Amino acid sequence: MKELVEVIAKALVKNPEQVNVNETTDNSGTVYELHVAPDDMGKIIGKQGRIAKAIRTVVKAAATRENKRVMVEIL
Repeated sequence: MKELVEVIAKALVKNPEQVNVNETTDNSGTVYELHVAPDDMGKIIGKQGRIAKAIRTVVKAAATRENKRVMVEIL
């Protein structure tokens, strides 16, 4: 899952070398924290959050196939 978030984010941003994904696990599931350059934040979020929602949907769909619970946070 971590690699999936990384690949999607790197394809969208201007500075792919500044994309960083941290993985933490708690009792509700796995949380992926996506860090990008401040200039690229708008490209990751998209108009009215559509791209961010699409990223979350793709990751949740992949996690459902493996019976896991995941969340993606964009920081």
